Amino acid sequence: MLELRNLSCGYGVFHALHDLTLTLKPGTITGLIGPNGAGKSSTLMCIAGHVTQQGGSILFDGEDVSALPATERVRRGIAISPEGRRLFKDLSVEDNLRVGGMIHPVKGYAQDRDRVLTMFPRLGERIKSLAGNLSGGEQQMLAIGRALMARPRLIMIDELSLGLMPKVIDLCYSALEHLRSDGMTVLLVEQNTERVLSVADDVCVLESGRAVWQGSAADARQDESLSAAYLGLH
Repeated sequence: MLELRNLSCGYGVFHALHDLTLTLKPGTITGLIGPNGAGKSSTLMCIAGHVTQQGGSILFDGEDVSALPATERVRRGIAISPEGRRLFKDLSVEDNLRVGGMIHPVKGYAQDRDRVLTMFPRLGERIKSLAGNLSGGEQQMLAIGRALMARPRLIMIDELSLGLMPKVIDLCYSALEHLRSDGMTVLLVEQNTERVLSVADDVCVLESGRAVWQGSAADARQDESLSAAYLGLH
């Protein structure tokens, strides 16, 4: 579904990512992990069209989308739940969901919203509340829900569990498994390596903007040198 070929990106003269080649298969979860500053968030934002691509190509369904603006990438089926959530905090939960679904006809809004509320019932209870008044966990649910309103086939989620209570993390990961079972492809940036390895099909480890390891999550767990150096596992 998604193929990155020697992808490089950055900010002005700064290169955040160097020559990343990565393939995501349909209906799988791929974990993108590594230390802070490794280029994980920049990778997601570049795929979404929000960070300057400095080289290589991004293929989605076999078509190079590198030159397309962010809005057109959303229309093609690529959505992102960004680091920090970046909600419209002065708008209600419902209005944030409306923003997420603006690329589609209004007549489909209720069905898309109800799908999100079934996945995250707490949002239904807070549907009229301002996004800025939600707890951190509720905001994360809303950020994911807003991305889902675009009806993506690829959803990218940056720092899923950061700052969340364990119960909320469980709920979010359960949602990911549900999305995968529905055939959606997920690219996940996560600091909790134990958790991402428990759900991911494949893993890519970045360090200083370069891929240092790629393979299945099962193989990552069994690679002792990788675990000691990057994954924090013992």
